[in-house]
Amino acid sequence: MHAPGNGPVFAIYYSSLAVFGVLANFVTTVILSQGKCGLSKCITRYLVSMAVTDLLVIITAVILSRLRAIYFPATFLSTTPACSLVIVLSCASRDTSVWLTVAFTYDRFIAICCQQMKLRYCTEKTAAIVIGVVCVLGCLKNVPFYFIYEPVYVMNNVPWYCSIKDAYYKSAGWSCFDYLDRILNPCLPFVLILLFNALTVRFILAASRARRRLRVQNNGAKQSDPEMESRRKSIILLFAISASFILLWLTYVVNFVFVQITSKTYSVVFNGSNSKFILQESGYMLQLLSSCTNTCIYAGTQTKFREQLKTAVKYPFELIVKLLK
Repeated sequence: MHAPGNGPVFAIYYSSLAVFGVLANFVTTVILSQGKCGLSKCITRYLVSMAVTDLLVIITAVILSRLRAIYFPATFLSTTPACSLVIVLSCASRDTSVWLTVAFTYDRFIAICCQQMKLRYCTEKTAAIVIGVVCVLGCLKNVPFYFIYEPVYVMNNVPWYCSIKDAYYKSAGWSCFDYLDRILNPCLPFVLILLFNALTVRFILAASRARRRLRVQNNGAKQSDPEMESRRKSIILLFAISASFILLWLTYVVNFVFVQITSKTYSVVFNGSNSKFILQESGYMLQLLSSCTNTCIYAGTQTKFREQLKTAVKYPFELIVKLLK
């Protein structure tokens, strides 16, 4: 909801982000959809939905919004209705991506810490329902954003660009909506992810000690534990995704807290020398980067995903060699 940074640094950053983000999330979606990575159908559902929403974030927030503003500042997408729609889609895809991360974290918390609920909750059907609800609510919650913008100017009866209406800052209703928007994303997801991970770690440490003592009593020596090894891989994936989200959204949250404590407003005009704008823009840049990191996490933590990724990378070259022959 501010003028994006404009200049060679931003152009290079967002262009690179767009190329890598589209390729990474598309390839991730294809690989995970095939179900050959050794993950349960429940986990696969969540990871595929996260990859799809991350792809939508890159398309709407990076390509249609920031790159469009940098390279094509006066196109159809710059008209007020189109501009407002792109903002709504960007916010909806962003919120959906974040809350799917929360849903995945909660699912893994149930799977690891609540064995009685696991069989009923951690299923493919439940995952599909949760994903559907999150997507619908994410879209509905951001519809009001379409109505907070007005044209910067009107030329030949065509409204151009988006400027936030004065009523948005003066109305108590809009102020509550803005505050609620910031709480729902990312403050509440931040707290929930930290809470679920803390409870998961606590349970794992207690269960590991108890299981280790039991195996030593039964076998007289410490031996490899296949169940704990399987659980360890699942935990690494969960914590890697959660840590990536927290670290890359941290600057955005710090900026939000700074604005609330100091009672200052968000910067809405590009100013590369303004420290407030630099903090704000850095938060947005890192936030958008979070839509590209899951592929790297899967490649680093999942052996079968790496194998499928290598196959996908080799396929175009193998196809070219066959055509040349």
